Amino acid sequence: MHNETKLAGTGTTHYRLLTDGRWSSVTGMVVQEALVSVFANGQEIASMMATPQHQECLAVGYLFTEGLIDTRAEIVHASLAPNRTCVDVLLAKKQITLPPRRVLTTGCGKGVTYASYPAESPPGTGDTPVIRPVTSDLRITPDQLQSLVKAMQQASHAYRHAGGVHAAALASPSELVVIMEDIGRHNTFDKLAGYCLLNDLEPAGHILLTTGRISSEMVHKALRMRLPIIASLTSPTSLSVERAEDWNLTLVGYVKPNRMRVYTHPERIVGTGDDE
Repeated sequence: MHNETKLAGTGTTHYRLLTDGRWSSVTGMVVQEALVSVFANGQEIASMMATPQHQECLAVGYLFTEGLIDTRAEIVHASLAPNRTCVDVLLAKKQITLPPRRVLTTGCGKGVTYASYPAESPPGTGDTPVIRPVTSDLRITPDQLQSLVKAMQQASHAYRHAGGVHAAALASPSELVVIMEDIGRHNTFDKLAGYCLLNDLEPAGHILLTTGRISSEMVHKALRMRLPIIASLTSPTSLSVERAEDWNLTLVGYVKPNRMRVYTHPERIVGTGDDE
């Protein structure tokens, strides 16, 4: 499984600690945060607050999940500036046309998406969908899914040392394949997508695990990667449930050691009664 060193994405700071009524001076770890700007062919696409690691993956993944690129062949080169706050992606196509509509996403960082996905019509309404529904025969047992989530938590080194970050991982039913951490839950998905493109890893057919809330734009990113199952430690939103249902994606929330909630397409989770 790909991962960074244990302390990647963290820094140190000094603080005063109160324990049992007594103060002490402590040098401890905090998660890093920096502005990362994404450029394509010299044109600024977006700037976001992120944990400054895997910035090239973040930039490439953002271009992919936003629908501005579709394949690895479109990427000529991705370079990180010496100040590590700017990634310039050289694309084979000369012109990048941004959609006129920008949407502020959910979450503290208020990221920007160009995707029109939340307003798209589901299949069968007469409108041609931008993204086809996911088709996959992948099935997994609850025990396997719970084990994968536990493995993701154990592999989230930045969280274990400093806290304050989200993690997301791609997995097969038996093991984690790659994990990414970031202060932004959206960024973790983009980093996974970018890693897959830059390393010729086909994400389709994998399971997507996340520590964060699943909102509609998170489902959109999962769909761009053609992932049939997305599972979270916490909750989905109403729109993410609707979209996951529309696009044939299995959405699982509150994955705990002895429980979970399967919101859509339970046939991929063995033993639900809908998996025959």
